[in-house]
Amino acid sequence: MKKDHARGFTLIELLIVVVVIGILATIAIPKFSSMREKSFVSAVTSDLRNLATQQEIYLGSYFTYASVVADLDLTVTDDVTLSINEATGTGWAATGTHTGLSGDQCGLFYGSASASNAAPATTPGAIVCD
Repeated sequence: MKKDHARGFTLIELLIVVVVIGILATIAIPKFSSMREKSFVSAVTSDLRNLATQQEIYLGSYFTYASVVADLDLTVTDDVTLSINEATGTGWAATGTHTGLSGDQCGLFYGSASASNAAPATTPGAIVCD
């Protein structure tokens, strides 16, 4: 007489699969978080580049740099905040943050503006993020 064995997985096999999936998840999640943070920084740096372009257009029209982002024809990425901290006829300084970045910011300054108003930037025209 033949015994009918039920086909399927044992409890041990299922537990091993769950453990392996858990291990893979603990490896993958930090990598995804790192990529997500890099995308937030990219959004801020892109918006700062666009701000620099719009500042030059504004200078050509009004012979001074804009002191408020709203004066520029600029579309800012969602969750990004740009601030113009200094603006004169000879230079400007701005910073940008993203709500997904905890306390980090990017800075850019140009011309006679003070680097301290665009921290962490230290070189005119170069976007720096901390």
